[in-house]
This record gives sequence, structure tokens and C-alpha cells, in this order.
Amino acid sequence: MNMAAIASTALCRRLAERIRASGPISTGAYLAEALFDPREGFYATKDPIGAGEDFITAPEVSQMFGELICLWLAQCWHAMDEPAALHLAELGPGRGTMMKDILRTSHAVPNFTKALEVHLIEASPALINVQANTLADAPCPVHWKTALADLPAGPCLIIGNEFLDCLPVRQFIRHDQQWFERLVDVDADGTFQFVRSAVPANATELAMIPLGLNNADDGEIAEVRPAIALLMDELSQRFAHAPGIALFIDYGPAKSETGDTLQALVKHKKTDPLAAPGTADLTTRVDFEALAEAAKAAGLQVAGPVTQSEWLKHLGIEYRAADLVRKHPDQKPKLARQLHRLIDDEQMGALFKVIAITGAQMPSPEGFGS
Repeated sequence: MNMAAIASTALCRRLAERIRASGPISTGAYLAEALFDPREGFYATKDPIGAGEDFITAPEVSQMFGELICLWLAQCWHAMDEPAALHLAELGPGRGTMMKDILRTSHAVPNFTKALEVHLIEASPALINVQANTLADAPCPVHWKTALADLPAGPCLIIGNEFLDCLPVRQFIRHDQQWFERLVDVDADGTFQFVRSAVPANATELAMIPLGLNNADDGEIAEVRPAIALLMDELSQRFAHAPGIALFIDYGPAKSETGDTLQALVKHKKTDPLAAPGTADLTTRVDFEALAEAAKAAGLQVAGPVTQSEWLKHLGIEYRAADLVRKHPDQKPKLARQLHRLIDDEQMGALFKVIAITGAQMPSPEGFGS
């Protein structure tokens, strides 16, 4: 079993005391504490994004990413019959780089800019400070919210780039043709370790596991995100009262599959996810098939998933790159590297998927084929 000695931090000690007092905790509970503890959680205390930090996201790779998303959003606004007031919400906006590129590009559609009111849904005080600096010259009002539920009523566009992978997962391991939950325990020596629950998963837990995984071999792991269904229900309620579209871009398979995808990243290098909770970013791959099924179950329409490469090419990223090269020929090698990183199948192009969730009355958005 995977083991990791407890680092000497208050968060580690609190987690250990909690487990010793009440028993092993779910992987999801462990992730929630490690990432979102208000005093020592990773997102509460760190600014992890960028080439010199723990990971790098597509908006940090190239301005082209945010530019194309802006034009896609403007097309969605047009499909909504161009409401005079539009809420644009970003879930987990990082440093605000993508939103800055979106708002800069929005000047190409002036009435779109005039309609916008931006809402950043952010849990990290450290990142809120960075976002405020990044968006200091925004051409429209910018507000910060702690939850999507705080977003005012009305027409809205919602985007989440590498947001879903940060939502805590529960893991289940196959044993004797049954599913048991994979839990986090602590031993007498002060070591966090994965253990198997004493009893099989109950009916409610089994219902979360994709049916297609029920023939998995012993030892295989299924990962589920309970928060996905709650998010889809929230979108369904919101889109029932006003037009709306949600766009999610993340890494993971288009079809449900087994596997332990929990990873911890520090300075772009993988480390033990149980080694020092609160000091490393913890993520798991997003199951896009399960996401689509949850959206449909909530009465929503689904476009995609398609690969990030397909989506960006459909929106014209290669033409945008060529245009930038014409304007800045000295930047050709850099722009070529950026384009390669975003769309090559060996880089982000195939691993990352794009999916759009809409209300029942919305037309299918651009970029997802016929």
C-alpha cells in the first residue's frame, strides 16, 4: 500500500488526530482538507500557477487560448439574442490570465464588452490578490464570489479551465467482484496510508460508479466526483430561469475507465499525494462520460466532449497563429512552440477535452461539429 510519513505541520497533525479519533476518511475528505483548509490548504495559501511554480495551464502557455475563448463566448452571447446584461463567471480563474485575454479581445465586439459583468469564483485568498492585480484595468465590472450560487440571476456564460480536476474524488477498489471504498488511514508511526474499507460499498455509493466499470478486475480503482452531480443540478436550476452556457476544459478520458489518477505536483514534478497535505497540488483526471451523463440526468444539453486540439482548430487557432507570425515575425519560433503545446496530441491536444453544457432551449455552440 502507498504510504507517506506525516510532515510536521498543523494540518497534518489535525488530519492524523481526526483519523485516529473517528477512523479512516475517504479520499475525497482528504483532498478537501489538503486543498481547501482555510489556514493551511494548498489553494488557501499558495499561488501555484506558472512556469516556475507547480503547474502551468493553457492560458499561461499562450494568449491565443483566451482570445479564441473570447470569440466563442461572443458567439454564445449572439445565440442568446445579445442580452444587454450578461454575467460572465469563471470557476477557478487562476491568476486571471485567461480572463484578461478574454476582456482584451472582447473589444473586437464592443456591444459584448458593454454587456459584461465578470464574476470570479475563487477559494484562494492568495490568488484573489493576484487576480485583482491582473484585472486592474478591466473594461467592465469585476466581482469575486466564493461559490457559483452567489452569482446573480440572469443570462450567464460560465467557464472552467482546469477546474473540475480539483474537485475531490472518492475512490473505490475492486475486490472479490465487489467495490470497496479506498480510504486514508494513519498508523501508529504517524504515516498516512491507503486502506480498503471493511465493508463493501452501499447502494448509494454503487450508484455513483459508472455501470461500464462493473466488470473491472480485482485491484482496479474507480474514481467518482459527487460534486459533479451537484454542479449540474445547480446549472439546471439556473438555466431554467435564464439562458446560459457552461464551458469546461480539463484533462481526462472521453469514456469512463478505471485507474488511480491521483497525483501531487510540486515544481512540475510528481510527488507522493499523501506525503505532505497542503503543500502540493492534488488532482485527478476528469471522467467526461460521467460528466455528460450527470448533465443529461439534470435535464441539460451536452456538446462534446471533443479534444482540445479539435476544438481549438475548429475555432481557427492555426489561422490566429499565422496572423500573429505575420505581425511579429521575430516571434515565429515562440508562437510555433505555443501552438504545438496547445494542439499537439503528445502535448495538451489529445489529453485535454472540451465540453459545453447548455439549457434545453439553447442551440448547440460552436466548435463541437454538426
